[in-house]
Amino acid sequence: MGDRERLNRLLPWISSPILLALFLGGWQFAVSVVGVSEFILPTPAQTGRALVTMLSDGSQWVHIRVTLLEVLIGFGVALVVGTALGAVLGRMQWLERALQPAMVAFQVVPKVAFVPIFVIWFGFGMQSKIVMAAILAFFPIMLNVLLGVRSVDRGHRDVMRGLGASRWATFRNLELPSTLPYIFAGAEVGIVFAVIGAIVGEYLGGSKGLGYLVVSSLNALDAPTLFAVIVVLSVLGSVLYLCVTTAKRFVIPWHDSIAKQ
Repeated sequence: MGDRERLNRLLPWISSPILLALFLGGWQFAVSVVGVSEFILPTPAQTGRALVTMLSDGSQWVHIRVTLLEVLIGFGVALVVGTALGAVLGRMQWLERALQPAMVAFQVVPKVAFVPIFVIWFGFGMQSKIVMAAILAFFPIMLNVLLGVRSVDRGHRDVMRGLGASRWATFRNLELPSTLPYIFAGAEVGIVFAVIGAIVGEYLGGSKGLGYLVVSSLNALDAPTLFAVIVVLSVLGSVLYLCVTTAKRFVIPWHDSIAKQ
C-alpha cells in the first residue's frame, strides 16, 4: 500500500474531528460572540447536558427503539420489494414502459401529502410510519436495481442462453452478481430516506418515536432537548448508513468501489 492510499484511508479519521471542532467552535461563537439568543440556539454545552439527561432517562429509550424499528422494517420491505420489482422491470422492458407514467406520477407527488392518508388507513401506530419509510426508500432501490439489470452485458446473456441456462440460473449466476453493486447503491440512499420517512410520519402523527420528541420539545419551547434529539437522529442515521456500507464491503469486496478504497 502506497503513502497516497494510506493517506486516503486515514483522511476521514483526520478530517471528521477537525470539521466537528470547527462546527462546534462556530456554534459557540454564534451564541457567545454574535449574540444569538440561547432561547433559539442553545450552546453546545447545554445541548450536551440535555443529551445526557435524555439518554440517562430510561423512558426516552422507548422513542429511540420505536424509530429504529420503524426504519428497519420499512427499509427491509423497500429492499425486498424494490429489488424484486426492479429485477422484473429490468428484464421486461414493455412492462416498465407500461408502468412508467404511473410510477413517475407517484414519485413526483410530495410524500408528506400521503401521511394523513396513511394515518387514516393504518392509524397513529407504527404501521403508518413503516409504510412511509418503505415508500421513501423504495424508489431509489428499485431504480438502481432496474439500471443494474439493464447494465448486464448482452453478450454474457447470449452466452448463458447458448449454454442452455434457465432464466433463474441466468439471474442467479449473472444478473444478481452484476446487480449487487447497484442494489447497495440504492440501499445507501434508501436507508437515509427510510429514516426521513419514519421521522416525518412521527412528526405529523403519533405519540412515540424521535419525531414525536421533536414535536413535544418544540411545543415546550425546550431548545436544548430539541437539539439533543437532532443529535440522536444524526447518530442513528449515520450508524445505519455505516451498517449498509459495511455489509457492502463483505458482500461485494471484489467491486471497484470497495477494492479501490
